[in-house]
Formats: sequence, structure tokens, C-alpha cells
Amino acid sequence: MKRLFLPVSVAAFAVAATLVGCVQFGHREPGFVSLYNGKNLTGWGYSPSEQFDRQKEASDGRYTATSHALVVNDHVPARGPRLRQLWTTQEFAGDFVLKLEFRAAVNADSGIFLRKPQLQCRDYLVAGPYTNLTKYKPQDWNEIVVEVKNNVARCTCNGEVLEAALKLPISGPIGLEADHGQMEYRNIRILRLP
Repeated sequence: MKRLFLPVSVAAFAVAATLVGCVQFGHREPGFVSLYNGKNLTGWGYSPSEQFDRQKEASDGRYTATSHALVVNDHVPARGPRLRQLWTTQEFAGDFVLKLEFRAAVNADSGIFLRKPQLQCRDYLVAGPYTNLTKYKPQDWNEIVVEVKNNVARCTCNGEVLEAALKLPISGPIGLEADHGQMEYRNIRILRLP
């Protein structure tokens, strides 16, 4: 019987590439479902009539799908309005946990819509409103966790409370806002609770 051995460097590269993929697009947390596939904008759109399935960029260039993140591009005046909201094509009712990571450029302003009400997602220490955060990492990756129970959301950034009791409607999509400055979102995932 003939045995096939891979050189250590090739085997190590294969393992490293697999681990990086798991960290970036799956976290492999039991029950969580990814809302961003790391390839294109499938499952997202500006409206039910303007969806971006299998497209890498929104019609006006405000949002771009990359292999590492969903990017909110800085405003391009000739291509569309400054303020834009990208929505999941799916709506979410009941209790759930939403987790995502974001990286904001200096003074960037964005937001996360939770069934329409907005949670500000920005370069917090410069743009506010949560300027007293001690665990926020400027221009680095930060994690938002939103726990929805009985239509009330508790929202944290790196474990620090942003909103203790944000009231939400019964059902609706998840959205991301484009205002100004570049934002990146990755590992956008949701766990529906019984």
C-alpha cells in the first residue's frame, strides 16, 4: 500500500485556511444561522422589489460584499442618496439573539435596524452617542450582541450595555444603515429562541 504524505508547510497552510474560514464565517455556535454568506448580497436588498441576490454590490455602490465583510462604502454622490438602508429579505418575529462584529472608520456613522427601530453603530468615542465605553476598540473589530425577549432588546458592545430596553415591534427585518464613513460588518448571525 502506497502512502501519500503532504509536506508540512502545505498541510499547515490547509489547516490554517480552514480555521480562518471557521472564525470569520461561522463561529460554529450551535443554533446560530449566518445572515451574510461572505460571497454576495444574497438575502439582502433595499426593498422587496430591489433585492441583490448573487450580486457583489448594491445598485448604487453603497454596500459591497467581500470575502471578509459586508462593507458600507462612503457616499458616492452621483450614484444615490447619502442615507441608505440595506434590509434582510427575511423578517424575524419572536425572541432571538443577534450577534455581529463591526469595524468603523474614524467618525463613521451607521446603524443596525432591529425590526425598524435603530441602534446606533458608529465610531462611538468620536461620533457618540455612547462615548463612555471603556472596551470599545477604535478602528478595530468590536462585537454587538442583541438579545430580544418579549419585543424588548438588550444591546451590548463588547459586553458593555448600549441599550437596556429598546422596544421593538412584533416582527420585521434586520437592517444596516449607510450614513457617512466606511463601516464593515462580519459574522452577522442570529439564533431564534423558543
